[in-house]
Amino acid sequence: MNDSLFIEQFVEERLGNSAYLVGSHASQRAVVIDPLRDVDQYRHAAERQGVQITHVLDTHLHNDFVSGARELAAQTGAIIAVGAQFGVAFEHQALEANQVLEIGDLKLRVMATPGHTPEHIAFLLERDGRPDALFSGGALMVGGAARTDLLGHEHAAPLARQSYHTIHHVLLTLDDDVAVYPTHGAGTFCAAPVSSERSSTIGRERRSNYLALAENEDEFVRRALSDLPSYPVYYPHVRAMNRRGPRVLGGVPALKPLAPEAVQALTESGAAVLDVRPARRFAEGHIPGAYGIQVDAPLSVWAGWLIPFGTPLVLVADSITDRMEAVRQLIRIGYDDLRGYLPEGMETWAKAGLPVETVPTMTAHELRERLAGGEPLTVLDVRLRSEWEAGHIPGALHVENGRLASDTPALPCPPIIPSPSIAPTARAAWPAFRCCSGRAIAT
Repeated sequence: MNDSLFIEQFVEERLGNSAYLVGSHASQRAVVIDPLRDVDQYRHAAERQGVQITHVLDTHLHNDFVSGARELAAQTGAIIAVGAQFGVAFEHQALEANQVLEIGDLKLRVMATPGHTPEHIAFLLERDGRPDALFSGGALMVGGAARTDLLGHEHAAPLARQSYHTIHHVLLTLDDDVAVYPTHGAGTFCAAPVSSERSSTIGRERRSNYLALAENEDEFVRRALSDLPSYPVYYPHVRAMNRRGPRVLGGVPALKPLAPEAVQALTESGAAVLDVRPARRFAEGHIPGAYGIQVDAPLSVWAGWLIPFGTPLVLVADSITDRMEAVRQLIRIGYDDLRGYLPEGMETWAKAGLPVETVPTMTAHELRERLAGGEPLTVLDVRLRSEWEAGHIPGALHVENGRLASDTPALPCPPIIPSPSIAPTARAAWPAFRCCSGRAIAT
């Protein structure tokens, strides 16, 4: 038995995804599968394991994050290997179905697994001549599979039928003890809600996966297209970026400090201010017109909902740690036009005598009393649909936070502004949204 092989998983809870370092201590070589764009984590792991990263593999053209393949190749000299059907516009090794990648004593078999996307492939690790572990991308997840509607409604059902064939006629033909390591998992908008576990086996999925248990193809399609959540509007941009080839950053960018006057000039020329402080601090005072998305919202999800893709950004944060974490989350989803940051945050801005906006808030108790008193207030609930359906304030209007820009309701004035404690997902973002009085609202 080959005991020198190892698999190290990197879970990014904010995006709901996992990447993998798969290597051999005997040959001191390794591959990385589906890396994020901040690749220092994989390089450090490879150094710790005593292996060289020789190949970077992607299972599909990702919608939800920018592939770190080009970044890792530039920093390590690794070969990028992707499916021949990806149609990427940068140097790579094209992989065909059933091809075996031999990297030292690693053997990875390429499997065509369309469904989540048309070009999707998976990688089957073979150990001692038999299948050992499946790196399934979104073709098979713990308890489900990745959605098939991200390329447009017209493709959803045909891709769901391909997913049926992939799961039932390809992946479930593997032995029960083959380990399953998906890329997509709990927390991703690339799937309906699934198990919080990050790995499984073919046998377990055969017995419990709600898609694997479908009695026929039509039932599978019905299940696959039911109860799908909304997804961030940046997804199509990232898929196109991954096909074109993301810009190589050379590492996580270090932002330059900007004087308040420079920040103001940038906003006047089309840049936006992204304030990643906690929601209450944002409400107490922020730069006029700023987006308020606290760093642990998570930022990587809500920035992609609310900020137009490609917008130049200036950051406001409470600490170096929060600013660096914000940069890391932003480059993962392709928001890499980062012009700098405001040193010392809002204190610097206020000392410069520049205008400050505030957002009034109220507690749940205050809201209840004012509604009970007959005050003509309008409650706008911006939580996710699943949260709304689980329970909401009677008479409230509902528009998901990420859809305020496109689904703006007609609101009477003045609006009400509940505390973030009323609507948990409101902590994710204070949208740049105006009513007829011109006052900002957020719930």
